[in-house]
Amino acid sequence: MEHILAGKVRDLYSIDGDVLLVASDRVSVYDVVLPTPIPDKGALLTQLSVWWFHKLRHVMPNHLISATDVPPEFRGTGIRCTWLQMIPVECIARGYLAGQGLREYERTGAVSGVTLPAGLVLGSRLPEPIFTPTTKFSDTGHDEFITFADVTREIGADTAQRLRDLTLELYTAAAEHALDSGVIIADTKFEFGWDPRGQLTLGDEAVTSDSSRFWLAEKWQPGRPQYALDKQFVRDWAVSTGWSREPPGPAIPPPIVAEARCRYVDAYERITGVSFPP
Repeated sequence: MEHILAGKVRDLYSIDGDVLLVASDRVSVYDVVLPTPIPDKGALLTQLSVWWFHKLRHVMPNHLISATDVPPEFRGTGIRCTWLQMIPVECIARGYLAGQGLREYERTGAVSGVTLPAGLVLGSRLPEPIFTPTTKFSDTGHDEFITFADVTREIGADTAQRLRDLTLELYTAAAEHALDSGVIIADTKFEFGWDPRGQLTLGDEAVTSDSSRFWLAEKWQPGRPQYALDKQFVRDWAVSTGWSREPPGPAIPPPIVAEARCRYVDAYERITGVSFPP
């Protein structure tokens, strides 16, 4: 087993011709890893991804080979996957307005070139889900909105159309299930790549509390901050400290750590119907 890459949250290893994707308990906000881990976060992200990979495989294939055929030290936090040639576009589907999408809308009346109705506020449900891709092509290293036309120029019209269609289909299927469980998926991010046979494949993670905005449906109320079952809780706390959003990030106090873990567990259990640990 060879260590290939240490990301903000995940580590990648090469193992017997496959890739081992291991989620850690590290938490990253505004592209900065905070010094305090969230216990069980890696296991929660991994197990929720595995659940969604099985749930959504009727839409398209994904890179998961096994969640059990992994080294013992990574059991529960690691998955064995197919190598993919990743497409350099983060494919985001939005059904509600929040975060970067809200800021872009307030500035331009559109998100990623998709014009939206006037008068929308934080938490507004959109008339229909929209495709709002981002990329890290710029020198800032941060995600930046691009339009569908930008994606078409970068990877070609056929692949761009397939990415948009698949992103929205995956989001719609996930959002409908989650809402039945009392969770609104306001938005979520997918990443895709080509497998060794040239087949377009879902990679990375799938619909987790790190890659999505999960809101408690019973508390949803447009025009105010929503009750988040995702990383937004930690983001909001970090901003409240007066942190500049530049490294180093602030240490997270124990009560915030405990509440963040509780919300990650709540999202997992509501969506999967399984107690954690499973």
